[in-house]
Amino acid sequence: MPEGTFLTDEFLRALTAVGEVDLLVGVPTANNRDTIQHVIKAIQIGLVKYFPRQRTVLINPDGGSHDGTSEVVASCSIPDFRTVLAASPLRTMHVVSTPYHPSRGAGEALRLILAAADLLRARACAIISPNLISITPEWVDALLRPVYREGFDFLAPVYERHKFDALLIKNIISPLIRAAYGYEIQEPVGGEFGFSGALACHFLAQDVWQEDFMRHGWTVWVTTTALSSGYRPCQSFLGPRLQSSKNSDPALPATIQNIVGALFSSLEAHEQFWLSQNGAKAAPVFGFQSELALGPVRVNRKRMFEMFRTGVEQLSSILEQIVSPETLQGIGKVAEAGAGQCHFPDELWVRTVYEFAAAYHRSVMNRDHLLQALTPVYRGRTSSYILENHGASLGELRARMESLEGEYERLKPYLVQSWSSPSAR
Repeated sequence: MPEGTFLTDEFLRALTAVGEVDLLVGVPTANNRDTIQHVIKAIQIGLVKYFPRQRTVLINPDGGSHDGTSEVVASCSIPDFRTVLAASPLRTMHVVSTPYHPSRGAGEALRLILAAADLLRARACAIISPNLISITPEWVDALLRPVYREGFDFLAPVYERHKFDALLIKNIISPLIRAAYGYEIQEPVGGEFGFSGALACHFLAQDVWQEDFMRHGWTVWVTTTALSSGYRPCQSFLGPRLQSSKNSDPALPATIQNIVGALFSSLEAHEQFWLSQNGAKAAPVFGFQSELALGPVRVNRKRMFEMFRTGVEQLSSILEQIVSPETLQGIGKVAEAGAGQCHFPDELWVRTVYEFAAAYHRSVMNRDHLLQALTPVYRGRTSSYILENHGASLGELRARMESLEGEYERLKPYLVQSWSSPSAR
């Protein structure tokens, strides 16, 4: 059995003691003592409340926590569910933990969860982040029910966000996945998602576990692999996603390197699929998506624009190797306009992203350096986006995002041409 090469004997014995299950929830941890008890209890209550007759297990791969996280997980239980629910569970709820080396990255935690799902023959699975403060028991139902009851194979989350939150997803990740893979997925790199046991086995069989992008960009790979392999996708509304301030997001250059790099690598892995894929459709969405006004996201747009302007100036010799002269000239004009007049047109932006993807594929330079060069250009696009949409309503913003997605689709032949070209223009 291939799983035996990376599963410890102790973990295998614990899984054997559990036996087959209907539902599996994975919660990878790494120093999450402050939030993990809240997360685990929400999951336990959700499983009892919405799936009282199903056999369930919680799998906890831990990446070397030294703050007592593992001890909290081991002791976290609700001895009397009648204190929070009208009924108690009809089946035993298992919790199984296993360590993994943090140097292997979060992708190793995913692999352990998938192996457990395979060995336990789980029908529906979900992965939930350990640092959430907004999770409720209803999240468990939202992540598992469409897979378990409705027969979907892959479930992406839909979060309630401020209009200037997740701009990397809105301007690159989601529209590029839609154009390439043929599905509109609002949150293709969400921290929470669901999947069928069949898809878990398919993920596990892929020969990607030693790839660098699996250390931090595995969420992109999960989404694109599901879409390119013919599995049924859907989405489910969860609400606001709030996490502990102690678990801050990585800096923008690292985020671009991890997430955009993983997307470009996925395009390489799946090129036989997306090069011939035409059109796009929205994956079904479960739940009621509200449009409440969330607190503002503070952005220093002037500083952002200045970092864009100076970055483009300093990296001009590198950008010349990545994008076409016409595109570079267009980026230069955006930089010359000034912070108060910054306008990065959709067409120019999409061509820029597509040329970066093709240059990454051709390995015109060290790939880390190439992704670093994208960072200041993205700051220019973000500065333009915030300036132009500062007073936009949610409806207006949605229309503008649909226009951007349409531009990604319209220019897909340009990506195909650039991607297939043996050399830069």
